[in-house]
Amino acid sequence: MNQDYTQYQAPDNLLQDKVILVTGAGAGIGKAAALSFARLGATVVLLGRTVEKLEQVYDQIEAEGGKQPAIVPLNLESASHVEYRQIAETIEQEFGRLDGLLLNAAILGDIRPLEFYPMDLFEKVMATNVNAQFMLVRTLLPLLRQSEQGSIVFTTSSVGRVGRANWGAYAISKFAVEGMMQTLADELKDTSNIKVNCVNPGATRTGMRASAYPAEEPASVCPPDAIMPLYNFLMGTDSQGVTGQSLDAQKK
Repeated sequence: MNQDYTQYQAPDNLLQDKVILVTGAGAGIGKAAALSFARLGATVVLLGRTVEKLEQVYDQIEAEGGKQPAIVPLNLESASHVEYRQIAETIEQEFGRLDGLLLNAAILGDIRPLEFYPMDLFEKVMATNVNAQFMLVRTLLPLLRQSEQGSIVFTTSSVGRVGRANWGAYAISKFAVEGMMQTLADELKDTSNIKVNCVNPGATRTGMRASAYPAEEPASVCPPDAIMPLYNFLMGTDSQGVTGQSLDAQKK
């Protein structure tokens, strides 16, 4: 269904005047998405754990002539309900609405059989990859409803569609993300202008990929910039009516 979306050519002003929050914006796919959205005219809210990395993305956006971004330092594993509410209140005060939410941040955990998976690590992965996604959606939905056409993009994986041995908590968390996306899309399709979809980035040159496949030659893997067409498409107006889909950012 998504063969054309992977080759989408975004007009220069696709995201003009849109406000988009990106989690995991300090590196990898999140950084590439933040830069791409900014180049297309968006004001980007950069959320991540490491302030130094967020500041580097902030500086790059400004150096390229993009609109001044905002930085939200947050540890998704341990963030409190109060912190989530504060994020929503700050965005409301600064911008009055939110047009896009890219839920990109995740952690890998360990590659090992469930039988031997550390219980505390399982909880940590689920807290970051599932619970935090729900908390952000729950607190930011009222702001997304203020948008003329809101977009929520979850990040999935092939191991969240078909179970694969040894992928443990990460795979289970991505199955949960797929379910969250489908549930939310069904709830919102007749009650809002918000579209909700999943993107499977595929094999992408990131730190997480290097951890999962340490013997792999990085140069052989697709760079994050190359998979941005689908992300741009889903955040823009050309994807109106596309909701409840789990799409691949790379052609099979």
